[in-house]
Amino acid sequence: MRACIRAGFLSPATTQMARKRFRSSQRNEPVTDRSFQEYLYQTAAPLTTRTELMRLVRGGEDTYLELKVKLSNPERIAQGIVALANTGGGVIVFGVNDQLRVEGIDHPEEVQDELVRICREEIIPSIIPYIDRIAFDNGRRIVAIEIEGKRRPYRTRDGRFFIRIGADKRETSPEELSKLLDDARPLSYESIPATGATIRDIDEAHLWSFIRRFQGGAFDESALKNYPTAEILEKHLLLATRVADDAVPTIAGLLLFGRDESVASLLPRASLIATRFSGDTTKSPVVERIELRGNLATLYESALRFVQRYCDLWDARPTRFANETEEAPVVARANYHRVVVSEAIANALIHRDLVVRDVTTRLHVFDRAIEVVNPRRSADFAPQALKAIRFGVQQRLSPQTAAIFSNSAYDLKLASGGLPMLLR
Repeated sequence: MRACIRAGFLSPATTQMARKRFRSSQRNEPVTDRSFQEYLYQTAAPLTTRTELMRLVRGGEDTYLELKVKLSNPERIAQGIVALANTGGGVIVFGVNDQLRVEGIDHPEEVQDELVRICREEIIPSIIPYIDRIAFDNGRRIVAIEIEGKRRPYRTRDGRFFIRIGADKRETSPEELSKLLDDARPLSYESIPATGATIRDIDEAHLWSFIRRFQGGAFDESALKNYPTAEILEKHLLLATRVADDAVPTIAGLLLFGRDESVASLLPRASLIATRFSGDTTKSPVVERIELRGNLATLYESALRFVQRYCDLWDARPTRFANETEEAPVVARANYHRVVVSEAIANALIHRDLVVRDVTTRLHVFDRAIEVVNPRRSADFAPQALKAIRFGVQQRLSPQTAAIFSNSAYDLKLASGGLPMLLR
């Protein structure tokens, strides 16, 4: 497989800006409390001095600093934390007004507890922040929370994504959200709720055919009599997540069981480009090029039909080929082992890295070769994974997707053995 290299959305330099480096390893002035992070892990966490904090505050709000007089709206605070986390991290200080004057807060302990709750319950994935309570000689106290964005993209509990631009936060545009998703870890991308999707985008006939064929008694027949699609996806298959009061299909759920038109609309990068070249290189004339769209089952069957349109797929190697003799008037159609081609297409659909933007899976049919090209995010990931796969060690980008796609109940006639079998 080829590897496609793509740079990240935010430059690493943004995380090294001076305004974020306001903590020091030594405490020069006493404060009232240790940080929550230090308490939680019992390790030497960095702490903030009054001098460092006031130097930061005097610079005013920017992309990495937000000032609040008090904590009065947990929903808006959650949005602010999400925005900072998605923009590379930053600090929110409670007890300072817009004129940069320290007014203090009355109950810093309660503010700290509420911030911990917000970071744990109102933000997905949860954040464990650094929190400092700082006292001044005049008796006023403030709370500073520092957020890191190591597991972005982050979203609020109702499924909204925010970023911070200068001193303002705002909800992401579709393009900004797409860039944020590029930073998602490969193993977690399939669990993200599909933006804009609802249970109505699920092909219920496909889903319930899978449920009925599934062996092993995993589903109680009495619980299935009313066809609770949302419950099955969310609680049994883990292919939907709760956003506000609605169950929203995940990326994996939409790919596996989505209606073809919904997948094409909501996940355009999930398509497959199939091309027949009249020659042996991509510079040869194009005979046909089509974009295949739909859920994974539709893509698999459509790709296999495209190959069969131009090649013969046999179950065993023939003893003699028509073009082995010079007298053959016409060059025979290329022929390939059916199981190998089937497994190659299935592997491409299961293991592709969908977070790579603008580059989709490609199927190239040449005169004497078939090539499947899957995008990869970085040169560092693909070689290591491929080395392990060659020895039969599973390195699945999307384990949920792969498990259901390869299950016999999904009703595709697949081979087994993966890449090691293809190599043999």
